[in-house]
Amino acid sequence: MKKIVFLFVLSAFAVNSFAQSEVTVAPEKNVLKVNTLSLIIGTGSIFYEREVSDLAAAQMGVGYMNYNLGDTKFRGLILTPECKFYIRNNAIDGFYVSPYLRYNNYSYETDEGEDEGKFSSVGGGVAFGRQWIFKKGFVIDFFFGGHYTDGSVDVQQGGEPEDITKIEGFKTRVGLAVGFAF
Repeated sequence: MKKIVFLFVLSAFAVNSFAQSEVTVAPEKNVLKVNTLSLIIGTGSIFYEREVSDLAAAQMGVGYMNYNLGDTKFRGLILTPECKFYIRNNAIDGFYVSPYLRYNNYSYETDEGEDEGKFSSVGGGVAFGRQWIFKKGFVIDFFFGGHYTDGSVDVQQGGEPEDITKIEGFKTRVGLAVGFAF
């Protein structure tokens, strides 16, 4: 699986090396997209990106997680504000580096109902990616990176879930978002 992801990333970045050296600036200033890979793990996330200069764009991601870790079910909100710095003078279309913050606010409950409470965390990281804007505004955004998250648990009944360490700490971030530019 790692080899397939590596080859996909390598081919995605290699496509740009065969492009013409002349930069065609996208007329669109806004992008709305959905991360398709996050749907696999039970998280729905949508992103809005706005060009703020020729080299930078601001993006806000909002997600809802509904995920089981062992016998514990986590449900809640994810907010991810980020600032994307594009390599060429063509914000919202091309290679970028993106520092970001992440806020999570989940409720948790075990299958037996013995343990329940809330988990909230704050973290930050960096993502690298490539976004393409095609004719008629279709957008594909492939990104990867990592972040560190530290959180707190508010136990309402029972105890702290054993699986909480799988949400905290250093985590990778990979996505393939599709959407449209306008």
